[in-house]
Amino acid sequence: METEMDRRFLAFALVPGLALASAAAASSAKPTSWAAPQIRVVAAAGLMDAHDVASFRASDPLTAQALEDLAFALKQRLAPAPIVPPPVPPPVIAPTVTTTTVTTTTTTTTTATTTTTTTPTVTAPTVTTPAPTPLPATPKQVANPDLPVTMAQLDLRLVQSLALGKAANEFTARARAAGLRVPGRFGTEVVARLLGLRINHPANEDSLELRPTDPATRAEAAYSAAQMLQLQTRDVAAVQTLADTFVLPAFTDWQMQILTTAFARVGMPYIWGGTSDGPETEFGVTSRGGYDCSGFVWRVYKLQAYPGEGTLASVLRGRTTFQMSGEVPVAQRIGLADLQPADVIFFGDRGPRSQPAQVGHMGIYVGNGWFVHSSGYGVALARLDGWYSREFAWARRPLAEAGLTG
Repeated sequence: METEMDRRFLAFALVPGLALASAAAASSAKPTSWAAPQIRVVAAAGLMDAHDVASFRASDPLTAQALEDLAFALKQRLAPAPIVPPPVPPPVIAPTVTTTTVTTTTTTTTTATTTTTTTPTVTAPTVTTPAPTPLPATPKQVANPDLPVTMAQLDLRLVQSLALGKAANEFTARARAAGLRVPGRFGTEVVARLLGLRINHPANEDSLELRPTDPATRAEAAYSAAQMLQLQTRDVAAVQTLADTFVLPAFTDWQMQILTTAFARVGMPYIWGGTSDGPETEFGVTSRGGYDCSGFVWRVYKLQAYPGEGTLASVLRGRTTFQMSGEVPVAQRIGLADLQPADVIFFGDRGPRSQPAQVGHMGIYVGNGWFVHSSGYGVALARLDGWYSREFAWARRPLAEAGLTG
């Protein structure tokens, strides 16, 4: 779990010598890609025409045909085996039936007995076993093969190659059924992050982070492909189960507005100190846009303008997790069992016994055990269980604090 802005800033401040030494060592080393380990995995698997790291052209844009070729190859490797129906048993032939016909005449004393043996003819039904749909033999040739593709398009094709398009559609449909306005990429971005296909670059390399609309690089594609090669069948099935059971509660108008703003940013990258949808420079590093965990909440509650919001923008005063969690009096802290949609939730080293200075992560509760946050995979949906339920500290309710209850 990533640490929050204050902790990372303190670490940089305490060890400037180490940071400078590391930078000097990096500058003298032979340039290589951040995705070198994943490129080696891809090369070993015979994907992306990769031979070695040096010749991979990691920083080049990923083209439409290269993506189609990659998706085709991954599907060939990872597609589930076709289901072959069991053989049809042979028909059961009825036994021979013997019937006796007795004819009696009153004018004579002779009784004639006729015996007829009938063997029924049984025609076996014609059963056609459908052949499994074969995978195509070659990748589809796209119309504009050299056209760069975006990160959202990369995630879409990779999710489809795992046969999880249905799961992506379910996430989108259920969000819209609850009244939330979400972009078309929403479902595939949710699924890609549940699968772990994205990476959070170190803070001093935040310039590498890409938004959903930015052109994807070959390095990002290699990272995702390497992650997919490690997936087990149960991992894919678990994501499909999450999608099948994804149901959102009824929202108030204000909860719907807050969560629409939050869901629209699913897929944005994690940026240390970031609060912006577009370019910004934090701690000397320029990024294309994104948020850290508290910056995401800040963006949703503080920077987004809502008609009739009253004092909502002034409810959150401090910028960090430490400050936001400490602003709410102990008596007003909300426990796990009392959460409502749009509550701001905090996670600490000691769970509910944490002090504000021990709170290192935060997000926004969605309902029915789901929340949205900016974490190692960027802005993503997550289940409030496992580590998150153990480290849950408390929550606060900005809508109520601003008097917005309808």
